[in-house]
Parts: sequence; structure tokens; C-alpha cells
Amino acid sequence: MYRTQFAGMLMIVILLAFDLAIVGSQGQVTSTPAPSKTPTSEPETEAPFAETTDQAAIEPWTQADLSILTGNVQRPNGLAWFNNNLYTACTGDSTVYELDDKTGATRTFIYGVRNAHTLHAEQSANGEVTLWIPDFQANRLLRIDRNGVETIATDLNGPWGMEYLDENEFLITNLQNNDVVVVNRNGEVREILTGLRSPTGIVADDSSIYVANTGSARRAIEWVSKSDVLDSGEAAAVEPQPLVSGLQNTTGMVLAEDGFLYFAYSLGTRGVVGRVDPAQCQSSGGCSNDQVEIVLYTELAAPLAGLAISPDMRLFVHTIFSPDIYWVQLDDMQTDVGD
Repeated sequence: MYRTQFAGMLMIVILLAFDLAIVGSQGQVTSTPAPSKTPTSEPETEAPFAETTDQAAIEPWTQADLSILTGNVQRPNGLAWFNNNLYTACTGDSTVYELDDKTGATRTFIYGVRNAHTLHAEQSANGEVTLWIPDFQANRLLRIDRNGVETIATDLNGPWGMEYLDENEFLITNLQNNDVVVVNRNGEVREILTGLRSPTGIVADDSSIYVANTGSARRAIEWVSKSDVLDSGEAAAVEPQPLVSGLQNTTGMVLAEDGFLYFAYSLGTRGVVGRVDPAQCQSSGGCSNDQVEIVLYTELAAPLAGLAISPDMRLFVHTIFSPDIYWVQLDDMQTDVGD
């Protein structure tokens, strides 16, 4: 009899403990987590993070992983890496700054650029650094060195993105003209791609040109064949094909040393950096936003205004609302295209 009573009491205690555990778990309030660095078997319950088709999911960096390089600039916008330095155009004081990419030591490069979203840096014949900058506010392509600012082209309308094409020419997106133009170093401009919707970032590889067509119905990064738009000598009737669709506020893009296309965009109000293998997306007819590998999930307010990646895979990024430039080392967590 006593054994029966004891067993009954034990069962009641176990059931009460189980009920209390359920109530406690239902009543507990937790904050929204950042993306987990250890994906679970149920990805639909995680914070946003995705994987490129046929690629293992990577572990995204978060805001806590970022280091501040410098805060000694005024509202940096465009950002470029060259020869162990960063160059940034600041809208706060219309000045271009040169920063040591490891110490953050900052010095003024030149004054006189109103608003630039992208920069191209190169070494001139005399060994000095020369910058090519599309000034969005002035509607001009500028050539800049420490001696001054030279206007190269004026037949632009909201120039946003720029990409080195060859030793004589650059690709430039006109946000307000909804097109892509080629500008040579003498200032001659020719239109090669029309019918876009608020194009921003632009990059190119040996065979393709990639454009962030942010205002399109697809909200996509789109691509065209280089030969299709460059060989005709005039604006080509070419329909861009989707590379990645369903992106919000795509800004800067970089084709990095590992072969991936990196791009800054928004998830809600937060700025993030994702990547895709462009060849893989092309061969599959385009990737969707849930096939983007998020490599950096920040707490920074979108849009992210500057994005640069050094050859040793250090990623530099900032938001237009803050003077801080952040960086993180990527090579520990990523795999090259084709691996």
C-alpha cells in the first residue's frame, strides 16, 4: 500500500515539474537574436542568413566581430582600397582622406569633392596616387591627385557607381539617367546600356558587367555580356538578365580575390553584406535572395555607404550616418569559388 501511495505521489511531482517548465518557457521574453554562428537543422527559425546554391552555409560575422579603424573623418561615403591605404570621399566636409588600412592614421588627400559614392585609385607614371571619382552632386568625373582636382567629363547625370574597364576607359552608372555609360580618360562619353531603374553599384569581370538595378521590379543585381554592349559602339538594345533578385537598397559591390561577388544591401533597417558566386547564379538563370550567403550582419543603419575588400580579404564598411569605418578579416570563414 505504501509503495502504491509513494508511486502516485512521485508521479504527481513529475507532472507538476513538467507543467511548470512549460509555463516558464512560454512566459519568458527574449530579444531577437543575431544570426547564429552555428546553424541549426531548422533554418527557417533562425535570424536571416542563407546559403548560395550547392554551397555549405557560412558563419556570418556580426557587429560584435567588427573593429573600428578610425572615426577621424566627416561622414565618409565612397570607399576604395589601394596599396595598403583606404581612400574615402566625405560629404561632411567635401574632402577626400587617405587612411592607413591597419593603424587608421588619417591625412587629408585633397579638398573639393562634394559627394562621391565610388572611387578608383591607381598609381600614375610618377609613382603618385591618382583618384578617379564620379561626383554625384556636381555631375562630373574628376581626376584627382595631391596637386588638385581636374574635371574630365561633365555629360553625366547623377553618376553613382564606377568600374575600371581598361587602361583608357571606365564604366559609370547614371542614377538619374537610368543608364550605364563608358567614359574615356579624355572625357568622351558614350551610352552603352539604357532602360535601367536607379542603377547604383557596378563591377565587371572578363566577360560580364554586373549592375545593381535597385529601382527595378526585380530589385536585382543584373548582368549583361560585355561583348553585347561594348562591341556595337552605341547603346545596345540588350535586356539585362537577373543575377540576384529580391534585394533591398543594394549599394556598393566588389568582385573579391576569392571569386565571389560581395554587395552591401539592407535587411529591414540594418545594413548587411552578402555574396554569391556570379557564374553559378548565371548558369542557373539567376539566384533568389534566400540563396545569398550573408557574410556580415551589422547593427549599422542602412544603407551601407562604403564597401571595400583588400587582396588579403579584409572587409571595410561604413554607414553614411556615422564617421566610423569598420573592418573584419574574412579569410578564416570563407571558401574560394570552386572549392
